[in-house]
Amino acid sequence: MMFQLAITIGIFVANVLNYFFAKMKNGEGWRYSLGFAAVPAVMIIIGAIFLPDSPSSLIERGKDEKAKQELIKIRGTSDVDEEFKDLVEASQSSMAVKHPWATLLKRHYRPQLVMAIAIPFFQQLTGMNVITFYAPVLFRTIGFGSNASLMSSMITGGFNALATFVSIFTVDKVGRRKLFLEGGAQMFICQIVITAAIASKFGVDGNPGILPKWYAFLVVGFICIYVMGFAWSWGPLGWLVPSEIFPLEVRSAAQSINVSVNMIFTFAIAQVFTSMLCHMKFGLFIFFAFFVLVMSGFIHKFLPETKGVPIEEMSVVWQNHSFWKKFVKSASEEANAKVDNSC
Repeated sequence: MMFQLAITIGIFVANVLNYFFAKMKNGEGWRYSLGFAAVPAVMIIIGAIFLPDSPSSLIERGKDEKAKQELIKIRGTSDVDEEFKDLVEASQSSMAVKHPWATLLKRHYRPQLVMAIAIPFFQQLTGMNVITFYAPVLFRTIGFGSNASLMSSMITGGFNALATFVSIFTVDKVGRRKLFLEGGAQMFICQIVITAAIASKFGVDGNPGILPKWYAFLVVGFICIYVMGFAWSWGPLGWLVPSEIFPLEVRSAAQSINVSVNMIFTFAIAQVFTSMLCHMKFGLFIFFAFFVLVMSGFIHKFLPETKGVPIEEMSVVWQNHSFWKKFVKSASEEANAKVDNSC
């Protein structure tokens, strides 16, 4: 979740810089906007030097003692024997799997495969990247001036960062499912209101006439509420939940799929958005509202609560789920099945 927070802070800082650079009278502001992108790149390089290995990674490379010291440092207590033992056993199980990609395709790992594809796919179809990538274009299209559109982008970026803090502080109290569902409902309602507001002023010909201030406040306000709904649900949880549900034996393959699907659809949405906006106009928000409804139904039906569940025990959660239990069998059931097959 800190990963998502860093992204939202970065977006907000970029929006602030773009707003002030746009005011440069010599027209050179775009060069500064582009050049400042080197700053986080340098921070990443320096940070990588001090980044420690995870206990699981150290165990897999046979550095058990160092792994235990890292675990003690992370937990802030020396009472980590039970957790360390679980990590060692999970690592031994994962090392027994020679082909994680083929293993992930097995029926037993069907929940992980579905989530690795569905969660990042739906995350991009919330429509949030439309706001992130094209907020100035979007605001100009619905009648804001150039500076006003950059200001609006800065405001929504600020709400995005602040709302991510809400998720960080509440996710272990209210749970993942509740945040997913609440955020979905919030985004859906906001998209319907924004659709109605744009449709009433622009219609299908795109000519709004003179836009009153109350209209500007209404649109920006509901876009901010929409952004907040994403920022404390699908934004951080789209990264958090996959990291919690993939067991070590298929973790590398599943996380690769998760990130790949995310990046592929990020690219796709970025490429088609402007064309969709030109052709669909206010219908674009209906398009994303439909998918928000679908993804909320998906979470309600298929995602179990993962709050407080260690990775090593996630298989039990799938076994107890009303739908996934038909795919994931317990150790005793698998043993009985082997006995039946041998007979």
